[in-house]
Amino acid sequence: MIKYKDIKSTEALLIFLKHLSGERRLSIKTVEAYQNDITAFQRFITDHLGHELYISDLMKLKAVEFRSFLSFQQRKVKPLSGTSIQRQLSAIRSYYKYLERRWGIKNEALRLIKGPKVKHTIPKALSISGSKELISTSSNNNSEPWIEARNTAVLILCYGAGLRISEAINLTYNQTPLENTLKLTGKGAKDRIVPILPIIRKAINDYLVLLPYELGKDEQIFRGLRGGVLRAEIIQKEVRALREILGLPETATPHALRHSFATHLLEAGGDLRTIQKLLGHSSLSTTQRYTEVNSSVLKSVHKNAHPRA
Repeated sequence: MIKYKDIKSTEALLIFLKHLSGERRLSIKTVEAYQNDITAFQRFITDHLGHELYISDLMKLKAVEFRSFLSFQQRKVKPLSGTSIQRQLSAIRSYYKYLERRWGIKNEALRLIKGPKVKHTIPKALSISGSKELISTSSNNNSEPWIEARNTAVLILCYGAGLRISEAINLTYNQTPLENTLKLTGKGAKDRIVPILPIIRKAINDYLVLLPYELGKDEQIFRGLRGGVLRAEIIQKEVRALREILGLPETATPHALRHSFATHLLEAGGDLRTIQKLLGHSSLSTTQRYTEVNSSVLKSVHKNAHPRA
């Protein structure tokens, strides 16, 4: 721990963000989320105190001031959801832990703060037939065969390998042609290895054959219409069009295909620990949400497999 020295809270935040991106190797979007959440908190406290904020001020805050910030977030013209407020509180806690390690800044009042209750949600998975239809159907919005091949390849990565949409569109040319497994670095800079089915390899190879742009070895293979890096919003828009054609619910999204990957594995008898590793979840409790999707299947597996059933 560095000897305590009072500095501006804005300077301390910049140092913290460099720590997140450098030492912890968090993604750009994750670091931006931390920046937005902590900046909102520091601006509120600055206005509340009426003077420029220093880290010594953060040490003196009382529980009522933390609660006032959370209450303010719920009373805004566009109030934040309970989930978003919980995320902000988590970011503030992480920031304070860093302040304590780096400068000895500690605030026991933060331990007294609880965020709003968040409704427990169960992942919305598609049926096996719905997942297949979503991948294989074209919206006819794209006249270019390579774009249709691109969309198919991205979606089949989400369903066939359980990738997040961000992981799929960040696949680089030097990772192709895909082999039987693929090493990924996901959330929290956590590495995992996922099996790659032949149908996935074929979809990506078919797309690369049709792709009209030359790629460098470190460039992402999935490109937009004019050759730029593909944005997740483009695939999300395509899926919205497809679910209207197919009559699928609004919960049918690219991320729902990842949920479907996990749910269908579980229904087929896959064990939670393996599915946890395939998804890249840090905690088994996150993966356990899938056991609630189809409890009848679990009961059937238990009945047929347990020696005393």
